Amino acid sequence: MHDIITFGSATKDIFIKTKNVKVLNDKKNFITGKGVCFNLGSKVDIEEMDFASGGGGTNTAVEFANQGFRVAYCGCLGNDLSAHEIINELKAFNIDTSFIVRTDKKATNHSIVLEGIDSDRTILVYRGASEELRKEDIMWDKIQAKWFYIAPLSGKLFNIFDHLLDFAVKNNIKVALNPGSTMLTLPPAKIKEVLKKVDILLLNQEEASVITKIPYSKEKEVFKKLDELCPGIAIMTKGEMGAVVSDGKDIYSAPALKAKVADKTGAGDSFGSGFVSGYIQSNGDIVSALQLGIANSAACLKGLGAKGELLKKGQKFDKVHVNIHPCRKN
Repeated sequence: MHDIITFGSATKDIFIKTKNVKVLNDKKNFITGKGVCFNLGSKVDIEEMDFASGGGGTNTAVEFANQGFRVAYCGCLGNDLSAHEIINELKAFNIDTSFIVRTDKKATNHSIVLEGIDSDRTILVYRGASEELRKEDIMWDKIQAKWFYIAPLSGKLFNIFDHLLDFAVKNNIKVALNPGSTMLTLPPAKIKEVLKKVDILLLNQEEASVITKIPYSKEKEVFKKLDELCPGIAIMTKGEMGAVVSDGKDIYSAPALKAKVADKTGAGDSFGSGFVSGYIQSNGDIVSALQLGIANSAACLKGLGAKGELLKKGQKFDKVHVNIHPCRKN
């Protein structure tokens, strides 16, 4: 019996720093209002380059293992060196890799993170083998777990989503869901059907706004709608402003911990896995869960990559003050 099985992508991340780049201010052609430009037809020198593993499925699996849970990861990787390295890393954390599927159709997912550009970063993403996981590839008869943690399932990988939820409901497995962009494009009726099966819903501000059709600045209205959609716990992370949680009875809000940011990769995964870990360890105490989630996210920001600085079971950490207010029903 596993405590938690995580589902989602596994990637090899390449971190690059270079000064030979220009930032172009152009609100017409770039959604963010800025673009990144290199010299065409020439070599661009790289000052620093580092490697790490990433992906929501493996990032969260490592933190759950750090917190002492019996963990398995289910996902699809290519038949390449990167897959070999990722699997060996997971095994080093005592994570069960028997649910991993290998494919020759595509290479393992990769991300190239361009750092230090105008105090920000740009990520080039190759969504490879992870999307090749099919319903038929999952060893359903071998699954015995208390929790599923479903990280964003993008592209074709989303095809297994309904099967995971239905299996969880049928087998009394609790579900923590961090929906990806694909789920947010579903019709409202389908989203409502999905959220009825979720125990912990993890959203950022933009995702909360898309699901509720309410600007995230109107927090009370957002959570009133989320409480109607999701019978479980709804969470909205706010980046540097912390996070807000509702259990349908009370609203819990907490600021972020101040941290010297080395890299933002995996901050959302570290919060989600920290929150769920704290929730399980404390038998459902949201204050403890929120404190561990925020502390784990702050720890992740301090190091390169999504896994190196994650908190371990019993490790001391600064605990933020959590404000609690009753939900308003009017």
